Amino acid sequence: MKLTDLNQDNVFNLKRSITDKLIYIMGKDPGAAQPKDWLHATALAVRDRLVERSLKTAQAQNAQDVKHVYYLSIEFLIGRAFTNAMLALDIQRDVQQALAELGVDAESLPDLEHDAALGNGGLGRLAACFLDSMATLGISGFGYGIRYDYGMFKQQIVDGQQVEGPDYWLADGNPWEFPRPDVQYRVRFGGRVEQTGETMTWTDTQDVLAMAYDIIIPGHATQATNTLRLWSAKAASELDLSAFNRGDYQAAAAEKNLAENVTRVLYPDDSTPAGRELRLRQEYFFCAASLQDLMGRFLAQYSDLDRLPEHVAIHLNDTHPVLAIPELMRILIDEHGLAFPRAWAITQKVFSYTNHTLMQEALETWPVDMLGYVLPRHLQIIFDINAAFIDAIRAEFGADFDLMRNVSLIDEEGDRRVRMAYLAVVASHKVNGVSALHSELMQKSIFADFAKVFPERFNNKTNGITPRRWLSQANPALSKLIDDRIGPDWRCDLEKLSSLKEAVGEPAFAEKFRAAKLLNKERLAKWVETHMGITLNPHSLFDVHVKRIHEYKRQLLNVLHVITRYNRILANPDANWVPRTVVFAGKAASAYHMAKQIINLINDVATTINADPRVGDKLKVVFIPNYSVSLAELIIPAADLSEQISTAGTEASGTGNMKLALNGALTIGTLDGANVEMRESVGADNIFIFGNTTEEVAALRARGYQPREIYEQSAELQGVLDMLRDGAFSPSEPGRFQAIYDVLLEWGDHYLLLADYAGYIDMQDQVDTVYRQPDEWTRKAILNVAGMGVFSSDRTIAEYAGEIWHAEPLAL
Repeated sequence: MKLTDLNQDNVFNLKRSITDKLIYIMGKDPGAAQPKDWLHATALAVRDRLVERSLKTAQAQNAQDVKHVYYLSIEFLIGRAFTNAMLALDIQRDVQQALAELGVDAESLPDLEHDAALGNGGLGRLAACFLDSMATLGISGFGYGIRYDYGMFKQQIVDGQQVEGPDYWLADGNPWEFPRPDVQYRVRFGGRVEQTGETMTWTDTQDVLAMAYDIIIPGHATQATNTLRLWSAKAASELDLSAFNRGDYQAAAAEKNLAENVTRVLYPDDSTPAGRELRLRQEYFFCAASLQDLMGRFLAQYSDLDRLPEHVAIHLNDTHPVLAIPELMRILIDEHGLAFPRAWAITQKVFSYTNHTLMQEALETWPVDMLGYVLPRHLQIIFDINAAFIDAIRAEFGADFDLMRNVSLIDEEGDRRVRMAYLAVVASHKVNGVSALHSELMQKSIFADFAKVFPERFNNKTNGITPRRWLSQANPALSKLIDDRIGPDWRCDLEKLSSLKEAVGEPAFAEKFRAAKLLNKERLAKWVETHMGITLNPHSLFDVHVKRIHEYKRQLLNVLHVITRYNRILANPDANWVPRTVVFAGKAASAYHMAKQIINLINDVATTINADPRVGDKLKVVFIPNYSVSLAELIIPAADLSEQISTAGTEASGTGNMKLALNGALTIGTLDGANVEMRESVGADNIFIFGNTTEEVAALRARGYQPREIYEQSAELQGVLDMLRDGAFSPSEPGRFQAIYDVLLEWGDHYLLLADYAGYIDMQDQVDTVYRQPDEWTRKAILNVAGMGVFSSDRTIAEYAGEIWHAEPLAL
């Protein structure tokens, strides 16, 4: 580092600010302060600089009368904030120098920060990328979510199995949040509805308070910021002092504990009725608080409720926030006296909805009985919406009872249930999918009847990722190489990466590109050895499969290839094998038994292979526990091969595929989700596509798919599956993976692993062939990076803002 690169005035001010925070805010003696103390103090000093931008943004919003976009999501997987904030403010070198002059090791501080446990997978990370892009583009946005005390869970692997523990990410405090005790709203549950004339009164409720906590989301290369407002549940009444004084401490604190359970854990286990009810309460809790908050903001400036759509856009990230729809209707009708037709017209202009799944079983529904018990007024409103909608269908299409039954918001078969995705479609003026294929299939499958009724309502917004987090921050080595070649402006205009195509074929650039990748692989290998005691060969091909563990994402197909490869190595150990390190990471939902079985299998296979001296460095398998944003930032830049192998027609988009390709990994995948568009963008010769297409999957199922026939025709596949059945990887419990064997052969292989097995194995052989040619592999990797410009979340958000929200950027 050259001193000329630094702003010495800024360094001096930062030193003083950091020490002031340490002494006067935290009450710590600098001589005795621990590294976490310095991290906290430095974070507060950096946060001060974000506050200045936040205040300027708020002033501009008020002065320019812009439209506010409210993004409602049950997850915001924002990851660590420290490095991201410094990069946004362009003060990383100044902070490092200030800490160095204070005698603090600046390099180690970022690793001490806890990941914010506010999400689990792609849904939450997409929401975080979108907030980043909204701020960078100057869109006036609020994220609304829940401030979970413990997040989902901390994943540990014990004897090869997933064990869930509490993820108390707030143990050391959160210097990035601003508690807002002055911003609290009453959220009501239960009770009953009384009718007096046309007036409905929701009474005798059990109430919880929602208190706001704000996190500033900075834009890059701009003064603009946005706010992520998270709600924490508090008891609505004080401690029962009489019970406390008589020694009944449990009763005294019962209401407080019951209230705070609402925001205790992300995705409470819903395998029990109590768990399902808690999740319902959780979803309504954050919707009710958010709607009260944004309506208060609107009414502080305007009195005409008909102008609400001009100034407010509410976006529903999947179905978890859909209760915001009847909540807005309740506010407009019950609190402001609007007639139903007028309230419904306003509501339909305000809401928009993103669907994230093509699987009917994954579409959220709630039992009518439960919804009526927990939210009786909202159930009434949903019935009223449904009646008006069915009347409109009858008026336009006649007495088409099949159509009316298919689109009804209430599923009348079996236990009556409210279809939340259907409510979102009916109430939203725009409904989008998240990749071109997903949006097409969405209108042909789960929403086919709605597409006939509302053909103009459906559209596509292919997902994107923020290059600030997923290249600039995660991969400094490759970022520097790109900066040296094309300058730094790609961070806000990712399409500029296309000029890297000019570097293809230049030996010097290719060598630096390979060196950056090797540095990242060495970094990951060091972490794995330090934390897991497993030695990896950084010169091997790093084959990476990191995502939520689910049958449709087909980690199991990957395991079948690993076992196939293992058997081939044992059969022919002297062959010219490409050394391969297979990396898995991801969490299984706590009640998802089969996904947890797959994790167990991965770890048992890893234990067997890694301990087999006949294999050596030819093949290593590692499952990295407790996958998170910060681990993703470590793993993704190290990847050579990106596993995107979901059954065609099941993955809506994927964003891990984008992150990995942006960091120079080649994709092996099916024509599913955004893989289709990635192939178009990076070139069909630079991606390894295999497997049945969506149409072929449908045809296979239609004619009666028989996985056992495939098994009987392939001796190699038989050998692999028989090893699972016979306990080759679980000798102490031979029947441990019998259920996996049965799923594939006896229970229909729903996700068609065996149908795609041969094609997948053949394509993995082609991967080896290309990897043996370093120049060719590097050429393809560079072209992948160069082709990823279209997958910036800035592009996605610009499309949302222009075509759905109709929100103009701030002028700052």
